[in-house]
Amino acid sequence: MEKQLNTLHQKQQQALLGGGQKRIDDQHKKGKLTARERIDLLVDAGSFEEIGMLVEHRGRDFGLDKEIYPGDGVVTGYATVNGRVVYLFSQDFTVFGGSLSETHAEKICKIMDLALKNGAPVIGLNDSGGARIQEGVVSLGGYADIFYRNTIASGVVPQISAILGPCAGGAVYSPAITDFIMMVEQTSYMFVTGPNVVKTVTHEDVTSEELGGAQAHASKSGVTHFTFANEVECINNIKKLLRYIPQNCDEQAPLYNYEPGNEIREKLNTIIPANPNQPYDIREIINEIADEASFFEVHKDYAENIVVGFALIGGRSVGIVANQPAVLAGVLDINSSKKGARFVRFCDCFNIPLLTLVDVPGFLPGTDQEWHGIITNGAKLLYAFSEATVPKLTVIVRKAYGGAYDVMNSKHIGADMNYAWPNAEIAVVGAKGAAEIIFRKEIAAAQNPEAKLKEVMDNYAENFAHPYKAAARGFVDEVIEPAQTRAKLIRAFAMTENKAVKLPRKKHGNIPL
Repeated sequence: MEKQLNTLHQKQQQALLGGGQKRIDDQHKKGKLTARERIDLLVDAGSFEEIGMLVEHRGRDFGLDKEIYPGDGVVTGYATVNGRVVYLFSQDFTVFGGSLSETHAEKICKIMDLALKNGAPVIGLNDSGGARIQEGVVSLGGYADIFYRNTIASGVVPQISAILGPCAGGAVYSPAITDFIMMVEQTSYMFVTGPNVVKTVTHEDVTSEELGGAQAHASKSGVTHFTFANEVECINNIKKLLRYIPQNCDEQAPLYNYEPGNEIREKLNTIIPANPNQPYDIREIINEIADEASFFEVHKDYAENIVVGFALIGGRSVGIVANQPAVLAGVLDINSSKKGARFVRFCDCFNIPLLTLVDVPGFLPGTDQEWHGIITNGAKLLYAFSEATVPKLTVIVRKAYGGAYDVMNSKHIGADMNYAWPNAEIAVVGAKGAAEIIFRKEIAAAQNPEAKLKEVMDNYAENFAHPYKAAARGFVDEVIEPAQTRAKLIRAFAMTENKAVKLPRKKHGNIPL
């Protein structure tokens, strides 16, 4: 037995070294951790159980038969994070540049299958040069096997992708299907075709960072949900994100111990400016409503006219969707609609209640928006809220105009409780726009058109720019003092925690993609 044990230990030691010490040193020189170092940072100490440590590739062409490394460029297994089971894979760039082979893909598929069977999140730590070219179509087939499982797992178990190095070509589509993507500035990038191909085809000179770096995808494309300065920060935030989400679609959102206290927040009575056109930061309201320091923003740098993220309210994990008056007056446009819809659908997949904070003057007008599909893109947010069956609460904190009033989780599309602050303005259009349309002839005929416009504007505002007509119709359940908002929400979320909705039988809906 001693001989056999020695053989086992030698093979294990070889696997632990990946592509060898020199390549490990090269990885560190780039400011990157190794595949196993990343796992050690992520999981609870001593909890990682590796699967497939001694798997070897089957390639025999182009000299592959002379380079064989146990594990074949990816470390896979299961562990606990914050005491809860997760399945994970961590690509090893020291072995063939982390390239995906047939067996590399099989290892990833195996842990994804286990995650589906056992109802636990899948975390992918991506650091790969793409498909292993020497293996040809079998490596491409391996990608497709992973994509298929990503799709089947979507909405069943949470899937999180961290991009910790290159992720190019076909490799990008697996993270794209997952729920959240995290990237590291300066060391990670994603693109379908790299800078060299871009230059050949379009004659554009662009660096990898400019084309597909963390900031480009955080602010321009919206592909990544989070960016971080280094890998340690990235991995710590994976652990943080997991605290807000359940293990699978059959579990309820996390509920932590919370000691009730004085829930009145007087600051909320003074946050909204007296001038209805003056901006303010909606995060001030979110931070007053949420448990202290619990707001975890998602997609912070993309479509900044809407704010989405997780928070705890009375110890309960909730998803928040809020118009941001500090950017474009909080107007809805193509990107903010897509951002909001994606987040709402995630929360609904995993039973996370939704809070919507409304201060929206309408949809952004213009040829650019119309020609790029604001109609179908705006409908995505409408569809997502309408489809969602989780508890849905809405607070209108200032403006709710036009179709945007309907879209932002109004009573008409299934909100359970709708509150409004006393200063709320709920109407088809603002007072000026309404006056100019309704009283166009009277204003034109007046001796002093400006004075007439002001008169009819004031009259319209007095009659419509308030929440009481909506409250009289039952479209708003209660007009509340802002300071009471947190207390009301804690009670309402508790009241709706056993909400059950039976949707019509269907294969699936056809969201306007």
